[in-house]
Amino acid sequence: NWSAQFGEMLMPKVANGIDLVWNLHQAHSENIEFQFHPKLLGSRTTTIRLLSYINHANMGVYKNAIQNYLDGLTPTPEIAAHPWKTTMKYGFDINVEKFFAHNIRGFSRWGWNEGQHESFAYTEDDETFSIGADVSGDAWRRKFDRVGTAFVTNGISAYHQRYLQLGGLGFILGDGGLNYGRETISETYYNVHVWRGLFVSPNLQHIDNPGYNRDRGPVWVTSMRFHLEF
Repeated sequence: NWSAQFGEMLMPKVANGIDLVWNLHQAHSENIEFQFHPKLLGSRTTTIRLLSYINHANMGVYKNAIQNYLDGLTPTPEIAAHPWKTTMKYGFDINVEKFFAHNIRGFSRWGWNEGQHESFAYTEDDETFSIGADVSGDAWRRKFDRVGTAFVTNGISAYHQRYLQLGGLGFILGDGGLNYGRETISETYYNVHVWRGLFVSPNLQHIDNPGYNRDRGPVWVTSMRFHLEF
């Protein structure tokens, strides 16, 4: 069986900003997701989600920002140095989840966007692949707990790379130069059920080439997540 969802959303005025454009003629985003439940590798649950999105917003174009810099119009490439103009950015995503046993779950995800327009929402990557698995705590009598691990590798487009190499800044990336390498992340976590709908999850990540820069890292990142359900 399968299902579909469609959503229309507002877009920010500036990249990753909190102020939204309320005029849908100027900026908006469409998202569509198809969900399937095929029988793969046995009878246990398999979920496949196919997602596509199209963003319309006041997004700059990396190629234009680079050319303006080379022509001497800006001191560095500046992706936001342009008159208001609604441009379009699109991308795709495939997500697969599979239960191999009642307490063992695996997942994998691949995502891509066209990489020509300014990173505007979520984060600065143009291609990503992740894979991982987790296990519930039945074996140690903590059935609502889960322990898991994941691996992620992210990349950015050639124009995005060149923009950063020349000293351009994004809303997350940019330190005056770029010795490009794919950003890879290994993660381990333990999700603890504390009480009723409260969960706490300590997390450890190891990041190679943070910010896609071979001259940075590797780094270790620790964090603590809290989840509350009503």
